[in-house]
Amino acid sequence: MKARDVMTTGIVTVPPDAPVRAVAETLLKYGISAVPVVDHHGAPLGIISEGDLMPRNETAREARRDWWLQILSNGGEVHPDYLQFMRSDHRTAAQIMVSPVVTVDENVPLAEIADILFENKIKRVPVLREGRIVGIVSRADLLKTLARPRPAAARDPVHDDGTALPIASDKLEALAHRHNGAAAPPHEPAADEFSASAFQALRLEHEKHEEQLRREAKRIADEKHHRQAGQMLASHLTDEAWERMMHNARATAKKGDEEHLLLRFPAELCSDHGRAVNAPDPEWPATLRGMAADIYLRWKAELRPHGFTLAARVVDFPDGIPGDIGLYLSWGKHDDVAH
Repeated sequence: MKARDVMTTGIVTVPPDAPVRAVAETLLKYGISAVPVVDHHGAPLGIISEGDLMPRNETAREARRDWWLQILSNGGEVHPDYLQFMRSDHRTAAQIMVSPVVTVDENVPLAEIADILFENKIKRVPVLREGRIVGIVSRADLLKTLARPRPAAARDPVHDDGTALPIASDKLEALAHRHNGAAAPPHEPAADEFSASAFQALRLEHEKHEEQLRREAKRIADEKHHRQAGQMLASHLTDEAWERMMHNARATAKKGDEEHLLLRFPAELCSDHGRAVNAPDPEWPATLRGMAADIYLRWKAELRPHGFTLAARVVDFPDGIPGDIGLYLSWGKHDDVAH
């Protein structure tokens, strides 16, 4: 059997210019956890899951565990921080999607699809016909095929029957057990597998797999970082966003703290990728761009005359280089501040 034989058709998609709210409404309306992003020809550009819609603001994320269900809530109360986030979030599907997306051709065999899902640790894969999405194959689709009664020829083949359902691969069996929350069926090793060299080969295979996962995770993180930096470079600080920052800083002071994180942003937003901030160089404010530069100018004009200071610090160092940078409004005393 091929992908086209088991795929779910009538799929839901969104265009790249769809706003965040419209994407969330689509997930809720159709009861799905992810949606492909396609161009006007139906070619896949990326995919968006619930997690990609999660608010960046920590307070908004913690407002409710099933926060995205609140988007269309009419009866119950919606956390004010979340409402504020929704009103101020002007991102589009193209800005939050994960890209590129793993796809398969409609003629790919099911066993190969099972391998793709298993190796990439994903739950679904879009199916393409001449470069356009025509369906989706999920783990559930494969499990339905696996559970379907098989003809006798498929269970105990004695000849090459092209119409018989294929016997599930090891990966498909493992997906079935993973889907049901059970461990994969034990593999009965051959006699020659009980050797030190065989065990060493298993260890090396595991390390290779883990390295592939780390590289893929880094690639995805770098892409998201780059998209976020581009968005913040093109956007500007609004009065509403500034007022919200001041409100949150005031709440932080009430808790007894002496500083508040106004903005966390990728080091790419700095013209020198954060080197001056990391030094620290007193001229670091001159490297700020986009939203970060707007906040600095707003602080300089409105808050510095009232005794507030602004500190910049590197928040993390992926691969030993500056990753994210934080702008901290302070009513205490710090060395790495702009005066």
